[in-house]
Amino acid sequence: MTNPSPPQPSWRQIGRHAVFPNATHDEVARFDFLMRLNMHLAQAVQPGVKLAYDTRVAPAFAAEHGRQPADRHEVRKAMQKDLHYQLWSALRRNTMEQRQQAGRSVVFRQLAQLRAAADKINEGASTLKLDSSIVQPRYASVVDIHCMPGNYHTEEVARDIAPGANYDAGLFVTTAGALGSYSDGGGQAVVDWLKKNKPGWSPKRILDIGCTIGHNAVPLAQAYPDAQVVAIDTAAPVLRYGHARAVSLGVGNIEFQQASGEAVPFQEGEFDLVTTAMFWHETSTKAMPRIMKEVHRVLAPGGLTLHLEQPQYQNMAPFEAFMRDWDSYNNNEPFWTRMHEVDLDALMTQSGFPSGAYFETTMQAKVDRTLFPAPAGSEPGSHEDYGRTPKWTAFGAIKPGALA
Repeated sequence: MTNPSPPQPSWRQIGRHAVFPNATHDEVARFDFLMRLNMHLAQAVQPGVKLAYDTRVAPAFAAEHGRQPADRHEVRKAMQKDLHYQLWSALRRNTMEQRQQAGRSVVFRQLAQLRAAADKINEGASTLKLDSSIVQPRYASVVDIHCMPGNYHTEEVARDIAPGANYDAGLFVTTAGALGSYSDGGGQAVVDWLKKNKPGWSPKRILDIGCTIGHNAVPLAQAYPDAQVVAIDTAAPVLRYGHARAVSLGVGNIEFQQASGEAVPFQEGEFDLVTTAMFWHETSTKAMPRIMKEVHRVLAPGGLTLHLEQPQYQNMAPFEAFMRDWDSYNNNEPFWTRMHEVDLDALMTQSGFPSGAYFETTMQAKVDRTLFPAPAGSEPGSHEDYGRTPKWTAFGAIKPGALA
């Protein structure tokens, strides 16, 4: 029995807070059109890419070379000539570019009001710590990551929050609501995993590296209200926005600090839990080992580090790896392809974790029932009712020792 078609949420259902941008009727319609187009591409057009590979591209490759493609690179070179793939890829890239421009249009129209609202919340707050001496790493500044003009750090005006507001408004469009009304499905998945696998655990200090607007750190702060959560990023605009967002959502045990994961400004062993969510693929070959060494350094003995990511390419079929690699070549994620080749076990061992400490697991976003009501007859709490809920690979390790 096939899963029923999921409901189609509207941008009007997105979670609101004090610094979230408002949208006119036409702006909502534009967001909803792009969201529906994303869903159509994923459900109706993308399956044709595999069909084209199986029926045209792979047979042609085999006829020419006497074998099947050996890796994703050979698949990509062959698929680039296929018209159906070209159509799907161009439309997918176009929806991302339009999402960014639609979001910027909405945000810049009301930037003065949004900035004033953020200023009112952020002024004098001890839980927002900015450092103008922080230099943006090259990997976060040389390209417009996922087509966002100026990336996370560019400031058009003083005390800018526009990159954060644009990110918050647009992520719901790209994911079609699959990460929930507050786009915090990654953080919610981490919390669910921790509650299941470490029941009764109460970490006192939590560090989230590469937090952007804190959408994945806030669920941790909510789940562990007695903990102090520190969320760091190199980009001031998303930190300003993220802090105001968290405060307006009633979350007071989270501190936003401008800092680099390559030089974390904390003492050795300060944190019981160190997390990232969809972060590593936006770093670099040189930065990854530096950041992981910092993770090991600031993690307390007995502490846990946990990282939410897309799966690595090792032992993956060439076509699947090729499809997952799309972002590297078409969505301004240049390190995506290299990061997913890294031997993460070896990386963590080289960073100070003992051999055998590394583990991998899977996580799944929690279904937001305000967006996707349970179908009749589905089991309560089922993640599989519509077959759309994002699934991720997560990896991590426990540092030897006992928590104080």
